[in-house]
Amino acid sequence: MENNVSTALLNTRFSVLDLVPIVEGVTASEAIQRSLDLARHVEKLGYTRFWISEHHNMESLASSAPTILIGHIAGGTTTIRVGSGGVMLPNHAPLVVAEQFGTLGTLYPNRIDLGLGRAPGTDQRTAMALRRYRQETVQDFPDNIDELQVYLSRENATAAVRATPGEGVELPLYLLGSSTFSAELAGKKGLPYAFASHFAPTHLHDALRLYHQNFKSSSQLDKPYAMACVNVIAADTDEEAQRLATSAKRFMLGVIRNTRKPLSPPVASMQGEWSEMERMQIEQMMHYTFIGSKQTIAAGLAQFQKETQVDELIVISHIYDHSARLKSYKIVSELFEAKEELAYSS
Repeated sequence: MENNVSTALLNTRFSVLDLVPIVEGVTASEAIQRSLDLARHVEKLGYTRFWISEHHNMESLASSAPTILIGHIAGGTTTIRVGSGGVMLPNHAPLVVAEQFGTLGTLYPNRIDLGLGRAPGTDQRTAMALRRYRQETVQDFPDNIDELQVYLSRENATAAVRATPGEGVELPLYLLGSSTFSAELAGKKGLPYAFASHFAPTHLHDALRLYHQNFKSSSQLDKPYAMACVNVIAADTDEEAQRLATSAKRFMLGVIRNTRKPLSPPVASMQGEWSEMERMQIEQMMHYTFIGSKQTIAAGLAQFQKETQVDELIVISHIYDHSARLKSYKIVSELFEAKEELAYSS
């Protein structure tokens, strides 16, 4: 691998986002077990953290209760950080989040991350069922973060309402987003920021710019820390990776058609699977998707890192076959396994 490609990734951390996908022919129980297997796999490979997202009313995903899954994953691993990517804060009372993650942080000290988002993680009807018909205002999300931080602080020890466990637990917060709103907010609050470029690429560069422009140091962070999530499907050859990627494309096709079925097996070609308009829409949504062999992936990720200057890449891989998914993460890990060797040679 050429140094000009590799050095762009030298100081970049790599992590994993898992939606706990349910593939055709696999139960929710098996999907959860596969996620634990993946977490153990990437822990051995040296990934920094393993995040689980919150989604509801989707038969293709078993991630409706991320707090429970985080405990399951953390209990089945030993060193990798485990957290939410993220908890959709408008769906929950801040006190409940503080108590639940305070409990996780007590059980697994210095290993739990609390990533927060403001989207519902589902359709509007399900969001109403989750929120009991409470309408969210623009200011609710910032206010709820403030309330959550109060519950987690040691200074709340004399308050009438306290989070136990939770109060004083070492629990870093991260803000997640796919627009500029959360980016600016994360900067002003001095929190790490993660952008969902794996499905909403449009505002990536504006969001990162606003995050850095508005950043103010905090007790958690003295300088900006930016993360971006990207789709990666790696295989021995470009051709095999492109074949595996058809499962992800069919998954996204289900999203735009609102027919969100379990992840389907790959097909030889997407020809006949989608219309030209659907193809264009999905390719736009999956703009930051890297498909190919190790060399192809390395070049693509290095260019992405140069353009964004993010501190951490969060990898998500929609791959039908579990062994192929594990292999994809192994191939990606080879890009950062050789950091010392690359640093010496450069």
